[in-house]
Amino acid sequence: MEHILEARKNGDSVGGILEVIAQGVPPGLGEPVFDRLDADLAKALMSIPAVKGVEVGIGFEAVNLLGSECNDPYIMKGNKVTTRTNHAGGIHGGISNGSDIVVRFVVKPTSSISREQDTVTVDGQPAKIRVEGRHDPCVAPRAVPIAEAMVALTLVDHMMRHEHSQL
Repeated sequence: MEHILEARKNGDSVGGILEVIAQGVPPGLGEPVFDRLDADLAKALMSIPAVKGVEVGIGFEAVNLLGSECNDPYIMKGNKVTTRTNHAGGIHGGISNGSDIVVRFVVKPTSSISREQDTVTVDGQPAKIRVEGRHDPCVAPRAVPIAEAMVALTLVDHMMRHEHSQL
């Protein structure tokens, strides 16, 4: 909060990283090549203005692990097959595996800030611009309900596809 308020005081803005976790998603949603669940979730989240990156599970952190460390070994928990870890964020090979779906996304700082910025005129001449009016120093909090809705819509869409494929 202090970071956001400091940016506002300076006529600037900041971004943020947000996470959505979907619990109780049944296994089997998605496809292995086209209509992958992880790809459709990324597409849905990337359609939100100001979103510039999406990761599923441990995402970019996977580059720091070996395959033996990154894998999600299957285990039995009672009479249910599950995974020991959830590095893949609940999606293996584009298909939900029954674990929590975990997606994170980056919201960039807003570009319309009250601080003076460099630009060019329609003739290509250097100029300065200052955007007047109300400015959000961080739009990340506004993205939370939108992202939750986009994830929910994507999961419902895949559930409906799955139901119809079983007919």
